[in-house]
Amino acid sequence: MSTLVLGLNHHRTPIEILERVALSVESQTALSTAALESPDIAEVVVISTCNRIEVYAEVSAFHGAVADLTAALTSVTGVAADDLVDHLELQYGEAAIAHVFNVAAGLDSMAIGEAQILGQLRDSLSTGQSTGAVGSGLNSLLQQALRTGKQVRTETGLDRVSRSLVEVGLAQAVAELGPLDELTVLVVGAGAMSALSATTAHRLGATVTVVSRTEDRARALADRLAATSRPIEELGEALSEADVVLSCTGATGIVVDLPSVAAAQVARAGRPQVYIDLAMPHDVAAEVGSLRGVTRLGLAELGSALGGGEDLAEVRAARSVVADAVTRHLGDRAAQVVVPTVTAMRAAAAEIVAREIERFDQRTPDLTEAQRAEVHLAVHRVVEKLLHRPTVRVKEMAVDGRITEYEDAIRALFDLHSGGA
Repeated sequence: MSTLVLGLNHHRTPIEILERVALSVESQTALSTAALESPDIAEVVVISTCNRIEVYAEVSAFHGAVADLTAALTSVTGVAADDLVDHLELQYGEAAIAHVFNVAAGLDSMAIGEAQILGQLRDSLSTGQSTGAVGSGLNSLLQQALRTGKQVRTETGLDRVSRSLVEVGLAQAVAELGPLDELTVLVVGAGAMSALSATTAHRLGATVTVVSRTEDRARALADRLAATSRPIEELGEALSEADVVLSCTGATGIVVDLPSVAAAQVARAGRPQVYIDLAMPHDVAAEVGSLRGVTRLGLAELGSALGGGEDLAEVRAARSVVADAVTRHLGDRAAQVVVPTVTAMRAAAAEIVAREIERFDQRTPDLTEAQRAEVHLAVHRVVEKLLHRPTVRVKEMAVDGRITEYEDAIRALFDLHSGGA
């Protein structure tokens, strides 16, 4: 089996395409189920975030798996293959494994070093485990990638220097409206991203109000921050009172529409507002940005504002941690390939030892039990020492990618093809 990654992400896919293929939890499950119908795909994990939709798979055949994954993606999203093909990214083998580690570390995110991806990967892995879509291959890969992502954040300081999408949006709001501690921020939604938005705005000194369709969750979030919560029915009034609106609801349609914002502007007598839309697909109507006094910042604008970051010492340190972890994982994975050969070699040797010891025991009935035990131990020690070097060497060569001839030689020497000596 080999690892394959197929999907779309912010590097080469326009936001409008990402919005069209955004997956609900049910759609992720449907995509996983459709992919596993392929005879070439053994395991699947689906990742869907605000800036990527990717499928991680363990496959037995490259071309068949790619064709079947593409068909599953187009079927579940309803987006034609012709609209996706120019944007699809594909990694295979070692490149796919390295990609997964980089994603977990936050090095492939729109906001380098962002921490939300760890939770999203963990949730996707958990879903795959509960539905039976994940086996030993992807479980090992993702568990190690998650540990590496946590290590990056603990050891490199990347999380302290990375600027989140929320922080970038708020920084632009400050540039247009003035100090944040003099502004009122409305957070629409009460999920994980909304909680991050509300917490960040509160930490930076803003007066925060939370509005959500789930009133209990809005109240719970507001209580944690000593903020205010309002029911979704009061969204229009809340918009008119807010200087900055942060929205990330997970809804499938527009939440903040043009008439609502226009009415808010009338109520505000034209005082400027900034709308920061963190949702995928977007919550705030694109036309809102055309209103006088209103600035709308979507994921595309926020991503452009983030820019750079690649030359930071913390980023270089994170990449070093990831590179070491990928090398270890590839080594462990390669070593697993030769386990059957090593097991067969040792089984063949054990069979020979057992036969010879039985013959020895039959020919030496006068030995004491202590003497017999000493001879048995000596034979086992000699065989173990003889097998140690071939065992170590075959694993080393597997890691180096030079295993085929050596493995064939071991099988020929021990007659493993015919079932032993």
